[in-house]
Amino acid sequence: MHDEAVQQLLDGFVASVRQVAAVEAIWLHGSLALGDYQLGRSDLDVVAVVSTPPPAAIENVHRRLIDTSPLAAKLHCSYMVRDQLTDVSIRHATFAQGRYFDRPVTPVTRRELALSNVSLFGPPPSSLLPATSDAELSAFIRRDLREFWLPAVARRTNWYVDIWVDLSLLTLARAHVTLTTGDLITKRAALDVLPSLGAPTAVIADISRRRYGPATRTWPWWRHRRAVLTRRFVQTAIPTVLS
Repeated sequence: MHDEAVQQLLDGFVASVRQVAAVEAIWLHGSLALGDYQLGRSDLDVVAVVSTPPPAAIENVHRRLIDTSPLAAKLHCSYMVRDQLTDVSIRHATFAQGRYFDRPVTPVTRRELALSNVSLFGPPPSSLLPATSDAELSAFIRRDLREFWLPAVARRTNWYVDIWVDLSLLTLARAHVTLTTGDLITKRAALDVLPSLGAPTAVIADISRRRYGPATRTWPWWRHRRAVLTRRFVQTAIPTVLS
């Protein structure tokens, strides 16, 4: 399923978290669960179900893992209290991108968990997590495009950063498929959808090369050109996807 180093990290994470928190289950979602994982590039997305709010020591668990394994920097986990699983609006303690903060577990993540139904410890998502309806999923996706991604077009500096380019186009393609068919697709599959939405060919190739090909340098002139092309496409594509 995945690299031995990844399995060792996940096993170590499960053991370490269980020592400091009242863990009932730990679930895998995202690229690793859905078969699109790229070693050293993809995030390791995890959700832990706990009986009581996680202690502050959880942050130390993550930081110790990062000190011992470079892959651990990409291990992101939200800690959902068992009796709060049904409320989509609740913000759960989360360690991601090197910091500890609160964020919701979105309908997209909930649907991913249901689809993969992978448990690293305890009962699987299908045993504890309420189902996400198509209406809930669609409403969230539309709101995310309208209230997050469309306003983001105005912030020019964002679009010089690789992750903004990647996520904006891949999110648009995935949103289009879900709103059209109800299905969730991987980021790799989203690359094949982008041409039909009119995404710039050169930007699609750039994303594909950086995510799935050999490492290459991004030159300043291309970073600027890519930012212009991406912003222009996102601004026009969002209304189309929402229509």
